Amino acid sequence: MDLTSLRAVLADLRLRLLPSRFEKAQQPDSQTLQLGFRTLEGMIWLELSWKAEVPRLVEISAPPKQGAGSTLAQQIQHGLRQLALTDLRQEGFERVVQFQLAPRPGQPPQRTLVLELMGRHSNLLLLDERQRITAIARQVRTHQSRVRPIGTGDAYVSPPALQGVAPKLDEPQHRWRERLELLPLSLEKAMRSAYQGISPVLAKHLAGGQEDRAKSLLAKNVHGLSDQEWETLYQRWKRWLETLETKEFKLHFDGPNSYRVWEPDLAFRSGDESAVERLKSGQPLSLLLGEYYATVLKRQDLNRAVQDLQKQLNQLRQREEALLAEQRSGLEATAGADQLQQQGDGLLCQPRPNRETIEQAQKLYGRARKLRRAIPALEERLEHHERRLSLLEGSESFLEELIGADWDGLEERTKCLLDLREELDDLLSPKRLRRRRRQGSRRVNPQPLEIRSPAGLLIQVGRNHRQNDWISLRQARPGDLWFHAQECPGSHVVLKASAGFAEDDDLTLAADLAAWFSRAKRNGRVAVVRARVENLQRISGAAPGTVQHRDGDVVWAQPDRARQRLLAGKLLA
Repeated sequence: MDLTSLRAVLADLRLRLLPSRFEKAQQPDSQTLQLGFRTLEGMIWLELSWKAEVPRLVEISAPPKQGAGSTLAQQIQHGLRQLALTDLRQEGFERVVQFQLAPRPGQPPQRTLVLELMGRHSNLLLLDERQRITAIARQVRTHQSRVRPIGTGDAYVSPPALQGVAPKLDEPQHRWRERLELLPLSLEKAMRSAYQGISPVLAKHLAGGQEDRAKSLLAKNVHGLSDQEWETLYQRWKRWLETLETKEFKLHFDGPNSYRVWEPDLAFRSGDESAVERLKSGQPLSLLLGEYYATVLKRQDLNRAVQDLQKQLNQLRQREEALLAEQRSGLEATAGADQLQQQGDGLLCQPRPNRETIEQAQKLYGRARKLRRAIPALEERLEHHERRLSLLEGSESFLEELIGADWDGLEERTKCLLDLREELDDLLSPKRLRRRRRQGSRRVNPQPLEIRSPAGLLIQVGRNHRQNDWISLRQARPGDLWFHAQECPGSHVVLKASAGFAEDDDLTLAADLAAWFSRAKRNGRVAVVRARVENLQRISGAAPGTVQHRDGDVVWAQPDRARQRLLAGKLLA
């Protein structure tokens, strides 16, 4: 969140939040604080984060109760109890916001909550009436910073002054251009070194156009810009400063960055009318930005979970393949048992074998017996590792499906990934599963994907091994139909035909879903096995969800047809 976005949020919050009564503080994670304020119109929740990657101040919808017992939340709750928020201060081009709280509006502040949004140096501090720090999100020791060490009990010291000069609306164009042309730097470096408040995002907005064009202009040397480029840049510069002065901010999700809160050109028309319409309908800018950042964070959590699970699957696959190769090598070595037997027989078939010859023959017989005894154990281990590789292949298929599930919500996909990782740990580590059961942890019933067919029948889709087992062998009723891509890892799909008559469209949709939720999803047509659930049987010793069937038939399905219907958003039950 750069200075322009912060100014826009503060302009919006001042109109709706001042004055208000502080009511609640909670800390959902180690780098985020949520504060609830009561106004005449109702409760307003703010989210303050000092996370280095996404420091922010935004409004959020009423959050679930979480983290109210953290030390920082309790300190904030105690320190701000029965106080009113009377002012939101932000000076100049600093990204430092002061929440001033007093017993009543018009009285001197007794507490000040300071939020510093400065990248990896971001922090949150609670000050008393003497401006001493009573609570702090992140202590800064002397070995971490010799410029500004801060800790509980210290007097608050403002961050070091910004480099460069403060932009002014009345600065003439020739003086502005001379300042930027002082050193032979790129345009972006010149703006950021000469003036305060210029972030990389703002520089792109000032350059204008799409991202490639903006980057190209910013990379130019200031002495290589044409007079027309200087003129256009100066007009956008003035437009930016006018917006800061008039506080006429508007949120748009287009241009060279993910969002912007001002219009670089007077005649500009946004290509994303949805954000403008939502603003016109009364949804405030600070809340829209809160929703945007929530989506960004959910996507980060999803990407992190995907990377962790991919790494875990790769490591497990390499380990199982190495063990499988080792067992196969051992099994191949047992083929020499007959040769050893023959060598021993040859020694004993001599006319008068001596004692050494007999002992040597006995050793050969012993080695041959040992190799033969090892065959069943090696074959069992081979089967064990092949089953585990099959389980990993199925998990890889589920992971690929979740990565490409652009029709599904980010929260739901992240939850499915975490379920898949937990399942993998349990299935590959029986000791861990037994220990968890001994500790008394209760397993929640699987929650498969549920879809409504055109006739209104329920279709269940398993998105991991346990869900496959649950819908096919535990929850299925006589009359239900089971679908699965033929000879291909993927999800089980069960059409609950026991609840009503299944029409052709229902059967087609179920087959298409089985094709889409499989590793054959990129094929134009996929062979799908269809069978009655009464004809399914669990394979003993195999992973959950591994079944065999009888009296099934094969139908041809189109996976892309299922994807299009999922994207339409009318299938989820």
